[in-house]
Amino acid sequence: MLVGEPLDTARLGETLLPKRLALPIFCSDPLSSVAYATEEILLILALGGVALLHLTWYAAAAIVFLLVVVIASYRQTCHAYPGGGGAYVVSAENLGPTAALTAAGALLVDYVMTVAVSVVSGVAAITSAIPSLGDHEVSMSVGFVVLLTSSPRCRPRP
Repeated sequence: MLVGEPLDTARLGETLLPKRLALPIFCSDPLSSVAYATEEILLILALGGVALLHLTWYAAAAIVFLLVVVIASYRQTCHAYPGGGGAYVVSAENLGPTAALTAAGALLVDYVMTVAVSVVSGVAAITSAIPSLGDHEVSMSVGFVVLLTSSPRCRPRP
């Protein structure tokens, strides 16, 4: 309902997505991380006052450099594994099972943290617009996570 018709799970492996769909689906995690990190860096610099605002260029340069490194890494992985290969597969083949399990564990933590940070950021935006909801931030956050995870759109189809 929100993002279109669900895809058949059995056919997902052979489905090629157009770039307009692939980018928001597969890049939402790194893009949201960059967005939230930038916001927090600027918040800390703003707390330091006008004297620290000249450092925003250094923060921006570091973020751009990080994005260039991540994009180069993703491109290299796509060329080395044209049939597909995530962090687990690439780590297992190049560094061994311990590195692969570490990558898998890091991804699990990363996905959970991305959901948590995204929901909290959304709730913070809501409570800044409607201050009377400030006492209900935790319950709203939990409610949004439950709503997201209980959606039938999030479950694979047989």
